[in-house]
Amino acid sequence: MDCRHIRFCAQRSAIDLYQLQELFNLAAFWARERKIEDLEIAINNSNPVVTVWDANRTIGFARATSDGIYRATIWDVVIHPDYRGLGLGRKLVETVLSHPLLNRVEKVYLMTTHQQSFYERIGFQENRTTTMVLHNFPSASPLPIPELWEADTVTV
Repeated sequence: MDCRHIRFCAQRSAIDLYQLQELFNLAAFWARERKIEDLEIAINNSNPVVTVWDANRTIGFARATSDGIYRATIWDVVIHPDYRGLGLGRKLVETVLSHPLLNRVEKVYLMTTHQQSFYERIGFQENRTTTMVLHNFPSASPLPIPELWEADTVTV
């Protein structure tokens, strides 16, 4: 397939949430059934956010969060099945990594279930030292909101 017409975009305003939801439902078992409202929150709290386009069709997506110097995490990397094997996934990850908020970061993390060899070819390595996760279920009884989040300062 000739990919010269494929474009990468780092503008949140270009994201079509409905197309993104459709892409996740089709190509990302770990992101199926995500709600539009939740996708919007995740995107608004991520930087960079990169989409891949074939004309007006979203065919790829990735996002990251970072402190800009010590740590970053890449999330939700997905390429439409019809476009896999063309180097677009690699270019997508490399585009995210080249962003100013990530290109100087000491450690960049990502989670993957079945694609370890893909990420190893880009330079990622298995990391056995970071093995903890908190499964925080907001629908269960939420934690009380500390006064700190309701005011600029808290007196102890």
